[in-house]
Amino acid sequence: MKSEDIQRILIIGGGTMGRQIALHFAIYGCNVVIYDIQEEFLTKALAIIQKMAGTYVHLKRITPEEAQAAIGRIKTTTLPEEAATDIDLVSESVPEDPVLKGKVFSLFHSLCPPRTIFTTNTSTLLPSMFAEATGRPGKFIALHFHDLRTNTVVDIMPHPGTDEETIHAVQGFAKRMGLIDIMLGKESSGYVFNAMLRAFLESAQTLAANGISSIEDIDRSWMGVMNMPIGPFGLMDSIGIDTSWKVTSYWAKQTGDAQLKKNADFLKQFVDRGEVGQKTGKGFYRYPGPLFRQPGFIAGHAI
Repeated sequence: MKSEDIQRILIIGGGTMGRQIALHFAIYGCNVVIYDIQEEFLTKALAIIQKMAGTYVHLKRITPEEAQAAIGRIKTTTLPEEAATDIDLVSESVPEDPVLKGKVFSLFHSLCPPRTIFTTNTSTLLPSMFAEATGRPGKFIALHFHDLRTNTVVDIMPHPGTDEETIHAVQGFAKRMGLIDIMLGKESSGYVFNAMLRAFLESAQTLAANGISSIEDIDRSWMGVMNMPIGPFGLMDSIGIDTSWKVTSYWAKQTGDAQLKKNADFLKQFVDRGEVGQKTGKGFYRYPGPLFRQPGFIAGHAI
């Protein structure tokens, strides 16, 4: 398949990333189907997509007419058979479980046309972990998004069995969709940006978990030296402490690293209290108006 042949997209999973990806592709003229297991998930997804489109109009990223046309190109369904009809490319964003992802892809392998390219938006897993389970490993590749509300960077990561044709088609498609494509020559956990970000956040977690410095002082150090508007703990509040905990816990189990286990335990105490960041109004800081946004924070006057 050539990149220009990719016109009809299936988004598996109507969560945070699935919604963003669906709207972006629709804005660029693709017909998009969002599949999820419950109608209430899809109803919520469409409502949030409407809101996102309104925000894009307000920011003058698209016109009201473009927003309306994009929303009109997005359909939803809870029926796998309906979702798979005449699909050119699948973008999967289900929970980070290789067995689950393999089962989902296996189901859609039996339903999608033979030409359909399968892509995964996994953040922590390697595509080779479940490539065979997809039923079409040659047409399977990672196409990983970050936050499409703020950037258009995507990582393209083949596994050893990905066909060259698939690699070229997905890269060409990404460019056609106005995306900044970052190509990986081989599989590597965390891709490019996430690998750097994980090391950055893990170092901050280690400093706090070992009592070397306070959360506020760690952020003040980063913000003060680098002249940045946010530090590692403010950033984890934005990402979601629950997400940071899942990633840290995953790698602690994978590697058996005692310090990573200590970091995961440090984060879990916030998760157990339901204090996971901006989305709950409290995490390492209180929201709105977190301490690190207050005048004098870096100088220590706001602490």
